[in-house]
Amino acid sequence: MNWDDLNIKKEISLGEDSTRQFKVKLESAAKLAEEMCALSNSQGGIIYIGVSDDNKIVGITQKEIREYNQFISNASNENIKPAIYPVTMTKEVDGKQILLIYVSQGPSKPYCTSSGIYFVKSGSDKRKSSPQELMRMFQESNLLSMDEILTSAAVVTSGDEKTVDLAKFYVFYERSRGKEFSKEGITVEKALQNMNLANEGKLTLGGLLLFGDNPQKFKPFCIVRAVSYYGTQISDDKFKDKNDCAGALEEQYRASMNFLKNNLSNIQKEGSFNQTGALEIDERALEEAVVNALLHRDYSKNAVIRLLIFEDRVEIISPGALPNHLTVENIINGNSVIRNPTIVSFATKILPYSGIGSGIARILKNHPETKFVDDKDGEQFTITLSRPKRS
Repeated sequence: MNWDDLNIKKEISLGEDSTRQFKVKLESAAKLAEEMCALSNSQGGIIYIGVSDDNKIVGITQKEIREYNQFISNASNENIKPAIYPVTMTKEVDGKQILLIYVSQGPSKPYCTSSGIYFVKSGSDKRKSSPQELMRMFQESNLLSMDEILTSAAVVTSGDEKTVDLAKFYVFYERSRGKEFSKEGITVEKALQNMNLANEGKLTLGGLLLFGDNPQKFKPFCIVRAVSYYGTQISDDKFKDKNDCAGALEEQYRASMNFLKNNLSNIQKEGSFNQTGALEIDERALEEAVVNALLHRDYSKNAVIRLLIFEDRVEIISPGALPNHLTVENIINGNSVIRNPTIVSFATKILPYSGIGSGIARILKNHPETKFVDDKDGEQFTITLSRPKRS
């Protein structure tokens, strides 16, 4: 924190928001811990002590400053788990002393109070974290992977009703292990459990998406919703074609690629008139973009992948922004954080995926005009591939 660059009076005049909190006095270390916990679990910010809710500087005494510093020490070390390390500064403004507590966005989210409550910021207030928010924070800290969570209703065996696509599983097993499953002498349930795709008789989300017979019965949002528009705006009320690409990941991939091929043009390059020609957007770039969405989307969000074809571009929009402080520049340079490690570990044998962090680079190599947008506020990641201009 660069205190010299902080115009305190101007900041106070702006009022409270998700990064500025005003307190006339501090009640206790426990109450302070709640405020610092909320900031650590959100975007960080500054708590101004000696400032009223109506933006007036009322000041605090030297005795209070000493007492509050002890509150800060207790709150950050004993009342928040894991411990945080706030920075404090005493400032004199208009002849009155105030205490500033800077709390950074925590690198080890989620943080909770000593009573086990997880707080987040909600505007200028704080509130208890929702289960979905808490789950995403655990994901960001690599403490939890959505694809390893058991799907309570998706049992491996349930009478005559199929949950696992056995034919698909047998083919995969033989391809990856080099021998027929029937010769292994174990049940499908045990094999899936050994692969970390099932436990306690239930499929994990990864197992469901890889080998489920009808994953959308249990997870209806796990699809690719594809729409081809006449114009250039998502608000257009007419479309050329529309399809929900469902099934396991392999079926979603194939259906998405078929939709793209059916709704994009082929362009003649070299050779005879009777040759089919090449897809107007390089097929390798489209493959990588679709695979990226299927493998790296945030499965904690109840939203579909959107594949949108406009007259001038193709957009593939994945639920969830880039995880763990990754940036677009990072991923272009080959950096990656695997959000769904179980799914990814099997993807090389199911989808055209290398698993070495080169997918984005291959998209740019085969379609240099591609743009990437990481929308942190909207919690989505968009790949936009431009279409050739019509003559």
